[in-house]
Amino acid sequence: MTALAPLLEAFFTERLIGQRQASPNTVATYRDTFSLLLRFAQRRTGRAPQDLDLEDLDAPLIGAFLNYLEAERGASIRTRNLRLTAVRSLFNFAAYRHPDHAALIQRVLAIPPKQARRALVTYLDENEMQALLEAPDRSTWLGRRDYALMLVALETGLRASELTALTCGAVQLGTGAHVRCTGKGRKERITPIRREARKVLGAWLRERGGGHDDALFPGPNGEHLSRDAVRRLIERHLATATTKCPSLATKAVTPHTLRHSLAMNLLRHGVDIATIALVLGHEDVRTTYAIYLHADLTLKEKAIAKTAPRRARRGRYRPPDALLAFLEAL
Repeated sequence: MTALAPLLEAFFTERLIGQRQASPNTVATYRDTFSLLLRFAQRRTGRAPQDLDLEDLDAPLIGAFLNYLEAERGASIRTRNLRLTAVRSLFNFAAYRHPDHAALIQRVLAIPPKQARRALVTYLDENEMQALLEAPDRSTWLGRRDYALMLVALETGLRASELTALTCGAVQLGTGAHVRCTGKGRKERITPIRREARKVLGAWLRERGGGHDDALFPGPNGEHLSRDAVRRLIERHLATATTKCPSLATKAVTPHTLRHSLAMNLLRHGVDIATIALVLGHEDVRTTYAIYLHADLTLKEKAIAKTAPRRARRGRYRPPDALLAFLEAL
């Protein structure tokens, strides 16, 4: 047997699951990466995956694999970098198991990630959030469920996976009302909820009537909703809300947009970035800075206005002529 097969087995069982206690999503992502890599290496070398050795996965082959992901499979730069992270994690583990392959390992670890273009986040303003919340027909069971779900999403900023995993027992409606979730990286956090969400959740729990471990927002058969189901229900209510708030038609709204909306709403009301990072469950506050401080033009205008000359008129430049306005808009 070659060194690669036992190395991969130990990497998944000892490092990922045993030591890092990686989430099922992480394990699945790494599994898919190496399935793709081994099949690619089989086509390049003519050897079956079980016969491949560590020397077969050298830097040129890994580089060709990354190019294949982008050119032939249409992977984005972010997905390409995610696959590279999995490969680098394996080779970091291999450095302890096979120091005799140090030169090969270092060459693979030297492969850099690609710089991806960071797009500005999409978020809803207060009028758009209100229009979306008013869209469900609350005379029906589904409408009341969807209203409660979207209100909790906008109040807490939970990720879609965190939102769908909520149970009835995760809601505390007494003093210090909050919801408890296990988020990214298996980190448990508590997020407070305001009076309106507390009343809505209280009424929903009485109607829902589930046990402690039952899904807070169940599907037709009582099971947890999938992320796709949440995306579809938001798209459905977005179509209704757009008739009352046309600005929604210009935005691509996903479950994650509701998370961004909470963050931007807090930022606009003067909440500091460190607190927003705490609410969102970001491990590093620099992540919050990078995502949200660049997104709000109003905040930038306020900052620039503070440096304007004393006698200068404040405000955004407006073309003085209709024709000039047309040309400026091109």
